[in-house]
Amino acid sequence: MEFSSHSRVWIYQSDRELTALEAQEAQVLLDNFTRSWTAHNNKLLAKAEIRYNRFLILFVDESQAGASGCSIDKSVHFIKQLEQHFGINLFDRFNLAYRDGDVIRSVPRQQFENLIKEAKIKDDTIVFNNLVQTLADLRTKWEVPFNESWHVQLFGSLS
Repeated sequence: MEFSSHSRVWIYQSDRELTALEAQEAQVLLDNFTRSWTAHNNKLLAKAEIRYNRFLILFVDESQAGASGCSIDKSVHFIKQLEQHFGINLFDRFNLAYRDGDVIRSVPRQQFENLIKEAKIKDDTIVFNNLVQTLADLRTKWEVPFNESWHVQLFGSLS
């Protein structure tokens, strides 16, 4: 099924990589949740993906029914259950992810800042912008070079 590029997305980044078995189990749980996800008794056109065994992404195509406050609360409650089940943190917005060659790493803000000072994170280092809100932005603005990301506002330009 094709989702509109205007579909809303919510990205939850784990503080560690899930094992292959954990990711498989999490995907089943996510699929079960999105199949039954509703807003004011209207079924949402929703799906979920796990990318890089680290990012849990919820999608809602609002062309049929929009996600409401109560439906978003349901998703947050569900994601918190996943956190407990897998012993991970999915709500730490200062756990920042970046590419280190072929590996995706995530570190706390202070450690990220140290990596910048040590020049291990550079202008062209790919970072993850988990603040994107639409499928179109997920495709084009999620994995971006440091110097094109919101990270520049927080840490300053590296040039």
